[in-house]
Amino acid sequence: MNLQGKTLVVTGASSGIGSEVARLARFHGARVIGMDRNDPMVSLAGFVRVDMADPASIDAAIDALPSRIDALVNCAGVSGMADPDLVARINYLGLRHLTEALAANLKGGAVVNIASILGAEWPKRLDAHKALAATAGFAEGAAWLKAHPVPQETCYQYFKEALIVWTKTRGYELFMQHDIRMNSVAPGPVMTPILGEFVQMLGEERVASDAARIKRPAIPDEIAPPVVFLCSDAARWVVGINLPVDGGIDAMYV
Repeated sequence: MNLQGKTLVVTGASSGIGSEVARLARFHGARVIGMDRNDPMVSLAGFVRVDMADPASIDAAIDALPSRIDALVNCAGVSGMADPDLVARINYLGLRHLTEALAANLKGGAVVNIASILGAEWPKRLDAHKALAATAGFAEGAAWLKAHPVPQETCYQYFKEALIVWTKTRGYELFMQHDIRMNSVAPGPVMTPILGEFVQMLGEERVASDAARIKRPAIPDEIAPPVVFLCSDAARWVVGINLPVDGGIDAMYV
């Protein structure tokens, strides 16, 4: 996973998986620029404050990024306890807006999106997710969602499903047109600051049932290595995958 000479941009770099990805990428030689609402807790080559729910804030942040980026890692996100509109804006629309705006900077590079094992049922809603993926830009996507509202209780899962579908469909196009490799990583439960909110979101009965069948939640430094691998030249022929990094949860349901 040699990242010497590469420039990585990591959203959500101030905590959780994003912070660990930034640390590990620096260990492997990358120049890492973090993006977040909050101050970073790790050393970075640069930091850009951004509100991923606001396209104007994203556009302003883009102006502060270098013209050449070797990899973008989209780690910023909120739990399903937030308002569904905010979940949509941060976990999907804002992520997509940033990625599309940086396509010219990323030619020949990589994008890694942090999805979730909770997005595993995307085939059940494939037509809807493809319709959302086909919308052009933040405003059009928001308008589509206003016409097709997502319930609070399933909004987190829904937008992780949508992210997986967009990663696959748009990832193929970006690779064919611009040699950009876009993939996603799907963690199970991870010991991050918002883990408690996931327990509330899923309910004690679901959490207790799952807990009896898995070893434990992951820690962020168990998620970061596969992410960094997908940013490296060693993954130069890996395109459009959704990689479960979940301690066997995906296998449990086969």
